[in-house]
Formats: sequence, C-alpha cells, structure tokens
Amino acid sequence: MDTLSIRRPDDWHLHLRDGDMLRLVAPQSRHFARAIIMPNLVPPVVTGAEAAAYRDRVTAAGFAGPLMTLYLTEDTDPADVVQAHADGIITAVKLYPAGATTNSASGVRDFEAVRPVLAAMEKAGVPLCIHGEVTDRDIDIFDREATFVDRTLAPLRAAHPALKITSEHVTTREAVQFVQDHDNIGATITVQHLMANRNDMLAGGMRPHFYCLPILKRATHQEALRAAATSGDPKFFLGTDSAPHPTHAKEATCCAAGCFTAPHALSCLAHVFEEEDALDRLEGFTSLHGPAHYGLDANVDRITLTKGAALDLPDRIEAHGQSVTLFDPGHPLYWHVEDNA
Repeated sequence: MDTLSIRRPDDWHLHLRDGDMLRLVAPQSRHFARAIIMPNLVPPVVTGAEAAAYRDRVTAAGFAGPLMTLYLTEDTDPADVVQAHADGIITAVKLYPAGATTNSASGVRDFEAVRPVLAAMEKAGVPLCIHGEVTDRDIDIFDREATFVDRTLAPLRAAHPALKITSEHVTTREAVQFVQDHDNIGATITVQHLMANRNDMLAGGMRPHFYCLPILKRATHQEALRAAATSGDPKFFLGTDSAPHPTHAKEATCCAAGCFTAPHALSCLAHVFEEEDALDRLEGFTSLHGPAHYGLDANVDRITLTKGAALDLPDRIEAHGQSVTLFDPGHPLYWHVEDNA
C-alpha cells in the first residue's frame, strides 16, 4: 500500500505554550483538525475565563481547532468547571500530580482535596485527563507510572466509576492492561513512545531530544504500546504530547522534558503502523477512536498519506526569535501528508 486516505486526524494531547513559542508552533499542527490543548502555562489556566482567553490566543496564532482544558488544583471551583464545560469553553480538566512534569508545581498533592471537583465532574459529564505518575523521590522514575496505576488510578476509578477518564500518554504494559480491564476509560499514546525505547535515549550516549515525561521505557513496554495502538481497540487513540522547548533548554545540563513531534507525527505513525502490518487501522487510531471517547463526531474532510522519497525534514524550526528541534526517530521517514484530498 503506497497511498492511504483517512479522515482528518485529531490530536488529543498537545502543548502549544504561549507568546512567541505559541506563534511558532501553532501552525505546525495544521494536519490536525482539533486538539486537546494542555493548560500548564506559567501561570496555569485554572478558570473558565482564562481558558477562553487562551483559546483566543491559540486561534489567533494559527491553530483553528483548540479544545481547551483547565488545570486542576486543590483550589479549583467545581461550579466554574461545570459552567465552563456547559458553555463549551472547555472539553476536559487536566490532573497533574504536583511535580510530575513541566510546569506542574501547581498540581495536586492531596487527592482528597479535589474529591468535590471530581464528584461534580462525574455528575456533569466533564472528562478528566490524567498525567499518571507518582512523584515520590524514592520511587524509581521507570516505575512511577505503574505505581500510580496501583496507588492512585485504581482507587480513583473505584470511587468515581461514572467519571470519564483519559489516561494520557500511557507508557507501560500495566497502564495498557488497566485501560483494557476497566470501563469508561481511554488512553492516548504518543509518537515517541511508539517509535523509541530507553535504549534509543541512553545507549551510546544521552540523547536529550528523546527525553520526555513519562520517560521512555523498556522495549517490552514499547511492544505493548504498539500492540495496543495497532489493535483497533477503540480505547486507544492518538495524543502526540508534542511538547516544544527552546533548543537551548533541551541541550542543557539539566534538559527540559518533551519531544516536539507535531510537524511529522503522521509520517511517524504511518511508519509504525506499516511496520506492524496495520495501516488499515491507522484511521481508527488517529481519527475515529478519540472523537468517540469524547462524544464528538469524526471529521468529514480527509487527508492522504503517500509513500515516496524520504522526507526532507529540517533539524530545527525557527521563527519569532525561537528555535525548536524536531524529534528525530533515527531513520528516514517515507510517508508524505497531502491536505484536502
């Protein structure tokens, strides 16, 4: 198969930042019709009014389909969340355990403190997106997701069985299995976790542009993610977690966490699905399962992916005084994306 036509994809986990960085990266997600926009700005997006203002900045910067989220804190007002969702300002609420990832210092430390918000969301049908890692310094970084599943996600699911949950950027067999075994929960999977494992990041020297959170895991976990993504199971769908940082912040003594994949995400995914002999299931993963999970219609317009010569991708994208380095999977990509098929 050298040509594939699919409904236009959506990205169910995207970082666009703000200011000059927003103006640089927003147009790079042009192949996606809609995207769940992460709220971990500085300061974070915590109210409906702030989400509406950020949405306007995103569309002005060149991305037409933002689906906004609120950053859950222990001071979040349940009434504001419910009203913002009812008014169509937000699509979901994002839960960051405090200290788990970039700009998560304002996240949740005491999960009991957010029970009233979760209960209100459950009653009103507001989805919850979760960064699923514990942050205890005594828990090995490679074990933090699996520990979160047992210690936090399982009790939360039991306490709020009707709450729609998206377990974001799952990276382990344990998280995949939990999603498969429980109702009313779906999971996003990123480009980098499908294409790489911790050997790609660490063997032969540290490659900072592979460093993200949750961190890349063993090859056995990568295999579980590939199996889930390409299975056709509607519980699993694309969330790139494309996370731009200035090049100097990635190539630093203590480098920032995140992989910038938005410009070539679909080419990467076509490569993975072809390797897994599952190109016929790519549309489900990128274009159908996510809308179904969020109760939205799939996009009507289509794109075409065509296999040809190796893509000539730049190492970096520079504009507005910013420089961002693209995720490099370490081998050529051959799938080209054509809009307006």
